[in-house]
Amino acid sequence: VEVLSGLAPSYGWFLAMRALYGIGMGGEWGVGASLAMEAVAPRWRGFFSGLLQEGYAVGYLLAAAAFFFVFPHFGWRAMFFLGGAPALLTIYIRTKVPESEAWQRTRPDRAKIGNAVRANWKLFIYLCALMTMMNFVSHGTQDMYPTFLEKTRGFDTRTVATIAVIYNVGALLGGLTFGYFSDRWGRRRTMATAVICAGLVIPLWIYPSTVTVLTLGAFLMQFMVQGAWGVIPAHLTELSPPEVRGLFSGLAYQIGVLMASGAAVSQALLAEKFGYAATLAGVAAIVMVLAAVVILLGRERMGRDLHSSE
Repeated sequence: VEVLSGLAPSYGWFLAMRALYGIGMGGEWGVGASLAMEAVAPRWRGFFSGLLQEGYAVGYLLAAAAFFFVFPHFGWRAMFFLGGAPALLTIYIRTKVPESEAWQRTRPDRAKIGNAVRANWKLFIYLCALMTMMNFVSHGTQDMYPTFLEKTRGFDTRTVATIAVIYNVGALLGGLTFGYFSDRWGRRRTMATAVICAGLVIPLWIYPSTVTVLTLGAFLMQFMVQGAWGVIPAHLTELSPPEVRGLFSGLAYQIGVLMASGAAVSQALLAEKFGYAATLAGVAAIVMVLAAVVILLGRERMGRDLHSSE
């Protein structure tokens, strides 16, 4: 479907392809995170959680590189053709990876799944709230930032792509760093520290007069934002009941994506009135505070035995 998106003859067909693509992608995260976390020793779960989640940053990094090298010469359709290649690799990997021991032990039936959902609905609502705020944190600092760099700071396409590559390196390092420390500090404390630090970085992220300092601010912002995100796979997997580990993790994640999906449009509308700098800075400050509150209001089960039925 990714390749077909690049072949779309009209905007309507393009939207239809992206809807179908969303169905496939929507099923990946929860199942993949559960499978990966169930295979990792508890003492290293945070680090490998960061490694797993920052596959997102690596993908963003590769996309930025493709935008830098491919888009100026071959246009937007070629970007979708390239985007279809990783799916082939994923299919190969999935055929070689066995089912986790934890799933083999439980193998919940429909009744157990239904009972687990009914018994843990309050937890599910909390997970949805958490993922909504975390998606606002990421999309609120990522989606419109290249537009800000172009329209407000006046940078050309290649400069924007270069800055994107640099701040995605920061994202990758942040996910690994905070994921590692979450095994020592705890999941909630680590995530809250990261988003609070992201809030403190906002002036450096938006207002510097030189491109060097601005790039440093972008690097630090995504280091903190994706640092908090690096803890998410482990945190959600540990909190979710074993019978519905894939369902709770994946559905809460995607509901969070849905709830935050209007972030870019809302920011664009606000930017028409207040400017991109003030809009990005204001939205980021609000969502960082709210995210820290939601994170700290929750609970955690760091180091939980995922092979247990409790």
